[in-house]
Amino acid sequence: MFAKLRSNVFIDALTLEFIAPIQSSLKAILRDERGYECSRFETNIPQGDKSVTWKGLNDLPYGVYTLELSQGNDEMKMRLVKRI
Repeated sequence: MFAKLRSNVFIDALTLEFIAPIQSSLKAILRDERGYECSRFETNIPQGDKSVTWKGLNDLPYGVYTLELSQGNDEMKMRLVKRI
C-alpha cells in the first residue's frame, strides 16, 4: 500500500495521501459498480510531494466506485462512495 484516501466518501474531488515515496508517476482509474471506466487520472508527482488532489468528479452519478491506483509495478484497489 503506497497511498490512502482522506475519506472513502467523496463529492467532487479525491485527495490521495502517499504513505511511501512515489516514483514520479501515478495512474488512477475510477470504475463504477459494473466495472466501466468512468474517469482516469495520470500525473507526475514531484519529489517530496505528500498528496495529490483529483478534481472534476462532480459530473459522476452518485453511487459506489472502485478506485484502481498504480505506480510502477505496485497496484491497489479501494472502494469509494460518491454522495451528495
